[in-house]
This record gives sequence, C-alpha cells and structure tokens, in this order.
Amino acid sequence: MRHFQASAVERRLYFKEKITSHPMEAGWASEAIFFLIVEDIKGVATLKAHVEISPDGINWIKEGATFPEITGPGHYFCKVKHFGNWLRVNGDIVGPDAEIKVSVQLHLKS
Repeated sequence: MRHFQASAVERRLYFKEKITSHPMEAGWASEAIFFLIVEDIKGVATLKAHVEISPDGINWIKEGATFPEITGPGHYFCKVKHFGNWLRVNGDIVGPDAEIKVSVQLHLKS
C-alpha cells in the first residue's frame, strides 16, 4: 500500500531578499513535489528558487531541481526523487524593495 502526505510548510508569508522554507523529514518517501503558491508580488521581483537536501537538517546542498523563474502570481511546482531524509526550498528574491507572498506545500509519496 502506497503512503501519501501533503504538508503546508509555509502559509501565506511575505519574504524579502531570500526565501527559505522550514525543513521537512521525508526519508520514508520515494518522490516529492514542492508547490509554490505566489499570491502577491510587491515591486518588480524575480524569485529564483530551488530544492535543497541535507544529511543532518543543518547543512544544506542544492539538489539540482529548480523552479522556473517566477515573476508573477501563480502556482508553480518542482519534482524531486532520490533525496535522502531532509528537504527544503531555498531561493533569492531579486529586485529593489521586492516582497513576495508565498505558500509552500510539500507532497510526499512512497
């Protein structure tokens, strides 16, 4: 029997300059999909986000999966496989005085 979990990692938060989600333990899962739900962008901004993995939940490494460059509100996703235990989203918000309102969802499946 396959297992499935949907988690709201961040909910409707404004970020400036950088976005880093809370880390999630996902070692039991074989695949993951991160969703970024961008509700609002203040100023002219570009969000360049990617998935990171960690051996210990403290030190982080780029996994290689990236979101498309985000310049407007909408729903975006990024698929990940072969990731060990810890996952999170990290990214830079480029633009003068830019703020982005984002929710991060993580769906895991064994």
